[in-house]
Amino acid sequence: MKIAVAGASGRAGSEITKELSRRGHAVTAIARNPEKIATLPNVTSTKGDVLDQAGLAKLWAGHDVAVSSVHFLASDPLKLIGAAKASGVGRYLVVGGAGSLEVAPGVKLVTTPGFPAQYKAEAEAGGAFLDLLREEKDLNWTFISPSALFIEGERTGKFRLGTDQLLADANGKSWISFADYAIALADEIERPAHPRQRFTVGY
Repeated sequence: MKIAVAGASGRAGSEITKELSRRGHAVTAIARNPEKIATLPNVTSTKGDVLDQAGLAKLWAGHDVAVSSVHFLASDPLKLIGAAKASGVGRYLVVGGAGSLEVAPGVKLVTTPGFPAQYKAEAEAGGAFLDLLREEKDLNWTFISPSALFIEGERTGKFRLGTDQLLADANGKSWISFADYAIALADEIERPAHPRQRFTVGY
């Protein structure tokens, strides 16, 4: 498939680009500084700005799937959604956040007392992005939330999927590596299972 990845030089975006390259997809890797994107088979690096809706729509046009892997506070969800719709891509996948996941019925992680203050604004912006997507009638979107800790780690291929509830292991730790998250996202592209839905991935 032809897949465009915005934010391809970031920690999650670079692993997603690498995973899609490994699977033989034709990837357009987009970043403000494309020289920071690793040279990989089947990957074309391109300069792009996620705040330029028209420019992004042009970059995404002609692709089967568009992926945005960008910080919520450094982007505008209305422009990203608008670009996805204007581009005509078949599917739009968003690297989401964990803050909007529930830790108990009706209780979001971002509202819990222990949630780190420095990440709160970013988490709230991610939840607002998800709310906007849920109002979309025409766009075929999927929002993929990582677990609470989204960190460097090995590519194991062993993880669990959930829906709107935070996943945690037997010791209560909620985490996923960028590499394994990338596997889950690539799997969703190849075998769509969550159209117009949010799902989460963790150990």
